[in-house]
Amino acid sequence: MLKKFLFADLDDTLFQTLEKCAVRDALEPAAYYSDGSICSFTTPAQRAVFDFMSAGMTVIPTTARSLDAYRRVDIGFTSYAILDFGGIILKPDGSIERDWQGRMHGFMTAALPGLQALGARIENWCARTGYGGRPRLVEDGGTPFFVVVKDPDKVALNLERVEREVVLPWIAGEGRDYCVHRNGNNLAVLPRSLDKADAVAWVTERLRREHGEIVTFGMGDSRSDARFMADCDYAIVPRRTQLARLALEAL
Repeated sequence: MLKKFLFADLDDTLFQTLEKCAVRDALEPAAYYSDGSICSFTTPAQRAVFDFMSAGMTVIPTTARSLDAYRRVDIGFTSYAILDFGGIILKPDGSIERDWQGRMHGFMTAALPGLQALGARIENWCARTGYGGRPRLVEDGGTPFFVVVKDPDKVALNLERVEREVVLPWIAGEGRDYCVHRNGNNLAVLPRSLDKADAVAWVTERLRREHGEIVTFGMGDSRSDARFMADCDYAIVPRRTQLARLALEAL
């Protein structure tokens, strides 16, 4: 029988913040902030789905979370893990895959000047307009990966103006080697060389070397998940998510 592997996004796919829980009965903690307080929860339905999937396939986290944030997820995973939008791969023993890290460090070092230039441009725009959000360069394991902006009032629509007035004009000009991803209260700008799909392809090849022919599933909630999901044999989309809305709009 062919072995089955599920590449699954985490936030807003396997769990979510309390504000995003449509039903708040019987919630259980799933992830924590650095101070130990609860960050995200699972619903009974999510736990049932995870148990069902785990019984028949190996679940591989495929997330934008950093290594520190991933270690604060209270769900047991036993295989590879893909972090930082594909920037870091963990081996089943929890150690960093050094070959992949070296490759990505080279790509990200080349992309760093552009991320810094965009960060300065957003900072100037915030100072000029009085906007309270600020750009943050996300680094992990000594490697810079992407720039993220969060709205301090958690009003996601406020990020639309940052995207429209600052980020998109920059991408249309000097930032052609970068892409933008906005979902909820996250506006992230990534080098095009940073993609979950590339990391999923790398891990899939390793799994085929280890197990022979396999079946792959992709599960995610947002645009940033779409490419790796499309490369899997089957795709799973949770309802009430960005991808679910896009699928309905396409009908």
